[in-house]
Amino acid sequence: MPVLNYVESKLDPATAAYDAVVPAGEPWAHEVKRGQYFRIVDLHGNQAADTLFFNAHDYADRFSAQDTIREQGNIYLTTGTRLISTRGNVLMTIVADTCGRHDTLGGACAMESNMVRYAIEKRFMHACRNSFLKAALERGMTKRDITANINFFMNVPVTLEGRLTFEDGVSEAGKYVEMRAEMDTLAMISNCPQLNNPCNAFNPTPVRVLIWDGQ
Repeated sequence: MPVLNYVESKLDPATAAYDAVVPAGEPWAHEVKRGQYFRIVDLHGNQAADTLFFNAHDYADRFSAQDTIREQGNIYLTTGTRLISTRGNVLMTIVADTCGRHDTLGGACAMESNMVRYAIEKRFMHACRNSFLKAALERGMTKRDITANINFFMNVPVTLEGRLTFEDGVSEAGKYVEMRAEMDTLAMISNCPQLNNPCNAFNPTPVRVLIWDGQ
């Protein structure tokens, strides 16, 4: 079982330098400067916030799920986890977490995966990769830059046989995860619109993002 390391933040939302709400199904991208703190809040509970991180000065140096998992010896993320890049840099460190664990294996839903998992008729439903691609294109990136992502708040247990299952989330309204940027980092969110599995209770909802200047 993963270690659940619940830690609350002392930062006050009223003092945040940046505060925005990302609607359900929409993309969001913003640069977080080294030393700043970045929080994602699950406003209504049971939402999945698919997230990617990039070196803000070199997008080819980006979050690596494999290196992060290997470095910490755990497939789940929580307080204390360092998010490692493809070149071995630490992009972010999780410094507070009131949810307890976050997924690194479930990936982002796509039109193709919706067809394979659920039904051919699901092809035209909006998917996380659509939102990621929209945000990526606006930053001069392409589809190849959308790599393995973090699913903050999503619950993807691994069975004894090594299979993945998508279950009801372990988050609740107001739960959050907070990170400190260890280098200038581009954060990119695809706020999941999935309606075919319980990753967001079949009811996609907004998330809130806040950024504080370094303390």
